Amino acid sequence: MSENENSRTGRRQAQEQSQKKSRKQNKNPKGKKGIFKKIFLAVVLLGLVVLIGGAGLFGFYASTSPKLDEKLLRDVLSSDILDINGEVIHKTGQQKREYVNYDDIPDLMENAILATEDVRFYTHHGLDFYRLGGAVLANFKSGFGSQGASTITQQVIKNSFLKNDKNLKRKSQEAWLAFQLERKYEKEEIFEMYFNKILMSGNNYGFGTAANFFYGKNLDELELHEAAMLAGLPQSPNGYNPITNPERAQKRRNIVLGLMYQHEKISKEDMEAAREIDVTSTLLADEQRESTDNTKYPAFIDVVINELEDAGLQDLLAEGIQIHTTLDPKAQSAVEEELKYTPFVNDTTQAGITVLDTKTGGIAAVGGGRNYVAGNLSFATQEKRQIGSTMKPILSYGPAIELLNWSTGQTIVDEPYEYEGKEGTPVRNFDRRFLGAMTIREALYNSRNVPAVKIYEEVGRKEAMNFASNLGINLKNDYPSNSLGGTDEFTTADVAGAYAAFGNSGIYTKPYSIKKIVFRDGKTEKNLIPDSTPVMKDSTAYMVTDMLRDVLTSGTGTRANIQGLDIAGKTGTTGFAEKEGTKDLWFAGYTTNYTIAAWAGYQKNDAMTKDEVEQKVPQLMFKNIMTTISADKETAKFKMPSSVEEVKIVYKSEPLLRASASTPSSMTRTELFVKGSVPKEVAKTIKLNAPTNLSAEYDDENKSAILNWSHKKNDAKNIKGDVKFIIYATEDGGERKQLTTTSDLSVTLPVDYGKNYTFEVVAIAGELVSDSASVTLRIEEPEEEEEDDQDAEDLEEELKQKEEEEKQKQEELEEEKKQKEEEEKQKQEELDEEKKQKEEEEKQKQEELDEEKKQKEEEEKEKQEEEQEEKEDQEP
Repeated sequence: MSENENSRTGRRQAQEQSQKKSRKQNKNPKGKKGIFKKIFLAVVLLGLVVLIGGAGLFGFYASTSPKLDEKLLRDVLSSDILDINGEVIHKTGQQKREYVNYDDIPDLMENAILATEDVRFYTHHGLDFYRLGGAVLANFKSGFGSQGASTITQQVIKNSFLKNDKNLKRKSQEAWLAFQLERKYEKEEIFEMYFNKILMSGNNYGFGTAANFFYGKNLDELELHEAAMLAGLPQSPNGYNPITNPERAQKRRNIVLGLMYQHEKISKEDMEAAREIDVTSTLLADEQRESTDNTKYPAFIDVVINELEDAGLQDLLAEGIQIHTTLDPKAQSAVEEELKYTPFVNDTTQAGITVLDTKTGGIAAVGGGRNYVAGNLSFATQEKRQIGSTMKPILSYGPAIELLNWSTGQTIVDEPYEYEGKEGTPVRNFDRRFLGAMTIREALYNSRNVPAVKIYEEVGRKEAMNFASNLGINLKNDYPSNSLGGTDEFTTADVAGAYAAFGNSGIYTKPYSIKKIVFRDGKTEKNLIPDSTPVMKDSTAYMVTDMLRDVLTSGTGTRANIQGLDIAGKTGTTGFAEKEGTKDLWFAGYTTNYTIAAWAGYQKNDAMTKDEVEQKVPQLMFKNIMTTISADKETAKFKMPSSVEEVKIVYKSEPLLRASASTPSSMTRTELFVKGSVPKEVAKTIKLNAPTNLSAEYDDENKSAILNWSHKKNDAKNIKGDVKFIIYATEDGGERKQLTTTSDLSVTLPVDYGKNYTFEVVAIAGELVSDSASVTLRIEEPEEEEEDDQDAEDLEEELKQKEEEEKQKQEELEEEKKQKEEEEKQKQEELDEEKKQKEEEEKQKQEELDEEKKQKEEEEKEKQEEEQEEKEDQEP
């Protein structure tokens, strides 16, 4: 018993112990489970509160939604574009629009749109919750509004009634109205609304309009690759425009083709075949494309719309907004007239022009090209070309002044030079010559290549490129050839923006066309003017400007000069690597009011003609436009800032020396310095030794004064040329007159009796003039001698006798001469007679010879006859 009891007791105690331990172990999990339960209940409760609050907020926003209006659903809401004076210059949506009924929309086009924009369009009720879920995840990662999930129905609502804000209120109203739209209209009607109202680039609305604009086709004539291209446009109408952005358009089209294959709208073979086709291959030629609107400023309107799209605001055009622009109608008209009448050699030559307000950077006018049609490639703001020597102030001279404090008189040597680094390419000037030492001012206005490259290297490639980047000129590499234009390409708007900074005291503003947007309520505004940034010192801007002034008066841009206007500017030319000829022609210039960059060339990069007028087309366009827009408008001159000093320097000195008062003007130049950088060392005084030991003697026999002097030669190395002497004379205290110049140390001068003369001798060498040496000489009247009458008579008789003797002697000489002539004549006659007699004798002798010869011939003939007769007699 005892053992059993003990055994049971032990077992019971062990069991109790085990239960006690188990309760102890389960104590904490039970507590944790309670905490999680409380948290879960709190989250659920919070979710309910949020759900109820969200539902309430959604209901409130939905209740404030605008009512559906069929006119707004089907028609494009017009927006106004205004010029700088506040006048309406264009209304968007007021153009010819190809409206297409749903039944006339080809399946190919519909499938391309649905695969791209809303593949479940015919199955949802206005909202696509699958896409919405994906967009929510993206928005959690990148922030609210980073990715949309709009269906075609929502896009119709957004483009008809709501602002383009990405906020909860608009999204709520958009969802509610989309649901209402689905209840009121059939799917086919909604698709038709979208199909005809969506913006398709420029001022083209609807797929039917776009098909005609891009391809000149009806919708049912489109090929697969064309339909895919159009279906991809609405996401970025101008960014994917195949005319202006063919590379981006081709990538976008290929994505659409991929989506069509993914959603089983086309086969893989069809997709791959369509992707092989160049997106530009079937586009209408520019000259065949008709404008879809009647605006007289199509190039500028395209700039505005492109700028809206770049800012992600293109959908605002459907909201009835006002777009206040920088357009100056006078400038735009001048540009368009110039593109019509400039003397181009042929119809295929193209041109691009951008006109900016120098102070604000606003685009006053653009010339997109000759015969420009809305939606075409703009040669002003989209076509990029190498800018040639127009780069030199941006990448060489500006940085040298800004970073190295160079003077405009800094000496640079134009000499044989090769790039440093892997290129190992010799630098050549356009004339294939090297001109030696010169100032950087001369190097710039004469557009010498070697100095530009040497300066770029001296500044430092990266430093120079940073300077250019601040002016909107971003380079991809640091090749030394960059300073001559390099391989990077830029638009006229880019170049104009950079040059405007030089004209605006070093303040850069990225060129822009939109100042502000005013929404339909007339109160809400959005400012789109970019910030202005100081990118260089005002001293740099002015010194570059001052050098560029000389381009128009003494350099390569004289055809662009306008009398009476303070203008700075630079030419630019590019050629071909593989052939001769000019590829691009540039001129960029500015006043304090306007900056103009003009380009001329060929769209297909053919060589420009060598015609002298065509080679100057950008300069002529600049001159004519600037003359027109500056007329009747005050144009201030560029004002030298206090940070700049003007100093005379010794020309070509290295290092620079300040000119002294005695430095000849031919050896000096007046140049600009950054304040505080003027050289302290002054050129040594140059003084030419004066003549010494000057004496004057009177020569009574020749009635003249003989001057003699000495001169000590100077040791100065910078005295150039031979020393000469100028002789001056003052007669009886009268006016000082220059008599003669000589290289000798003596001179003989005529003088008159009874005069007092003061003679001065001055040494000269080039522009150096010495002090004078002087001497005075009085010429006395000769004394008169008394002669009696007899002496006079004797003298007169003696003179008379001499005259008679001279006369008699002359007569004798004449008689002797006459006698000699007679003797010569007689002798000649004798010679003639003798000659005649000889001729007669020769003639007689010749006759005798002729007679003798004749006689012999007769005898010979007679003899032959006898021989013949004898021969005949002998024959039988």
